[in-house]
Amino acid sequence: MTRISHIELDDRNLPPPTPEIEQERKVAIYDLLEENSFTLPVRDDRATLDGPYHVQLSIREKRLVFDIETEASEKAAEFHLSLGPFRQVVKDYFQICESYFNAVKNLPPSQIETIDMARRGIHNEGSRVLQERLEGKAEIDTDTARRLFTLICVLHFGG
Repeated sequence: MTRISHIELDDRNLPPPTPEIEQERKVAIYDLLEENSFTLPVRDDRATLDGPYHVQLSIREKRLVFDIETEASEKAAEFHLSLGPFRQVVKDYFQICESYFNAVKNLPPSQIETIDMARRGIHNEGSRVLQERLEGKAEIDTDTARRLFTLICVLHFGG
């Protein structure tokens, strides 16, 4: 049971998302819950609670917070990650997404495809940064990292 079964974004203090951001959020949550790999490793010789897990993502005091519980509402873990390593890749991702959304309206398919390839490359970089930042805290596969990175971007939108 090494998976996330429920995810929630604490976006209470953020401005309302644009329709494009809201769509990205819905797709990322749907895809994440359909298929993901999320394990809490043994830390400091302490046993970890088994999943599936409920995860709440939030930004508090300029830190990305993962608050993790079991399905029985037992606290499984909480970790805080500095947002610094994410700032540039999130900024780049939003810029390329804006270019992509504009391109879809006006440009031919070949140019849209080029922008989309760049968008995927930046998205991959963001997921790699997330996997590095979670090292020793949580083990996730690449697809899970990609979907979580999308949700981090959604939180950054107003952060």
